[in-house]
Amino acid sequence: MDIEQFRKAGYQAIDRICDHYSSVQDRPVRPSVKPGYLRNALPSAPPIKGEDIEDIANDFQDLIMPGVMHWQHPSFFAYFPAAGTLESIIGDLYAATAMNPGFNWMCSPACTELENVTMDWSAKLYGLSEDFLNSTNVGGGVIQTNASDGAMVAIVAARSRYQALYPEVPTEKLVIYVTTQTHSLGLKAGLVLGLPVYAFPVRVEDNYSLRGEDLREMIEMDRADGKHPFILIGTVGTTSSGAIDNIDEIGETLLDYPDIRLHVDAAWLGAAFSCPEYRERCRVPAINKYADSVCVNFHKWGLVSLDCSGLWVRDREHLTRALDITPPFLRNPDGESGTVVDYRNWSLALGRRFRSAKLWFVLRSFGVEGYQAHIRKSIRLGEIFAERVRQHPETLELVTSPSFSLSVFRIAPSAVPGVSEDELNELNERYYQNINKRKDIMLTQTKLNGTHCIRFVTGAQNTEPHHIETAFRICFETAVASIKEFMEPKRLGNCPQRQILSRMT
Repeated sequence: MDIEQFRKAGYQAIDRICDHYSSVQDRPVRPSVKPGYLRNALPSAPPIKGEDIEDIANDFQDLIMPGVMHWQHPSFFAYFPAAGTLESIIGDLYAATAMNPGFNWMCSPACTELENVTMDWSAKLYGLSEDFLNSTNVGGGVIQTNASDGAMVAIVAARSRYQALYPEVPTEKLVIYVTTQTHSLGLKAGLVLGLPVYAFPVRVEDNYSLRGEDLREMIEMDRADGKHPFILIGTVGTTSSGAIDNIDEIGETLLDYPDIRLHVDAAWLGAAFSCPEYRERCRVPAINKYADSVCVNFHKWGLVSLDCSGLWVRDREHLTRALDITPPFLRNPDGESGTVVDYRNWSLALGRRFRSAKLWFVLRSFGVEGYQAHIRKSIRLGEIFAERVRQHPETLELVTSPSFSLSVFRIAPSAVPGVSEDELNELNERYYQNINKRKDIMLTQTKLNGTHCIRFVTGAQNTEPHHIETAFRICFETAVASIKEFMEPKRLGNCPQRQILSRMT
């Protein structure tokens, strides 16, 4: 491909991207393909001779796009959002143009320095204290691939620090603390590192969040048993329910155990730190006071496309001491003197994508006000859905209090009087399966202390109130149909859901 061929193909690609985004709301959210569809459509080996780029691009449209889940669809309410933007796509395009591996300053000064600057910008956007700024030359921020890598790095650094303090402690005695609501990143890190993980059970009455007194009790029990907890992963915005751990209580407790590190996973909810009115509720003051590290995914609610996850640390030396392996071919005067940041020592990988470019495009294009407007809009839309659920207590109920843009709901016990909790769970599982058969909406299920429920989370940039109203109608009608399907006619009787549905239609 020469430059002019690239120009032509590039114009076509941009046109198709524009067509896709301008029409995505008219498409099904979910693809209508079966497992293995693409393998059956593609050759079993690469072509012997190169193919024309236009043929490849056409196959992308005809074969790949039909199998794509549309996470940017206004009726995508599953998992957490992947709220990528056109600005981010442009930034990614320019980053690909640079094609720098970005592992140290010498190999690409601009990549390193833009990451340094944008992470400070983001820390200020989120209200993080100066302790987490790169400009202090003590703490700082780095872009990771995802929150799992961020947690892994934090755990490795904490382990290295603990073993330096207590070299006589066998590695197998070290313990990672999480809760039963912590993202799987904690358990996976333990699996990869060969370390035991203890998950604190959390209670409904505590809103599924960890309390300081429970932490203290377990630390004392573990130490008496010869175990050595060395890091706790607290969460601000758990996946299942949006729960927020009591970071202030946890931090105050850990003051009595200064050898235990506190890492805060705010992968989803951290984007709400950008709005000052939410910072107290999100425990930002406590994070600033107590946390040793904090992670926020820009690629969830933060308008940046995958992958782009921010990790801020209070003391960068804990990272670099744990991760610095410098063979002769990577040594250079600037890195050796400490006058520049070599981000290869802040993450697991050596080669690093130029992720800060798309972050820079997004932060500049939206500005603080535009970024905040996106977060506030998502929360307002989430509140609309929660209110609709509250208006129909005879059919649906919120399982937990709504957490910003996330609501967790199920068919209410009052809708099926006399059934056991197991039967109610069976009904709600069937309810989710019925919703999941549709192609015009996407939700995900979860379990909270044995209760089967459904998550509804907003965050797509182009979702509007009428999409929420349509989504609720689908959820309500499917609930009524699921109840009818589940209950025997003689037990259903003159069910009020029939009357309500009649009024709605």
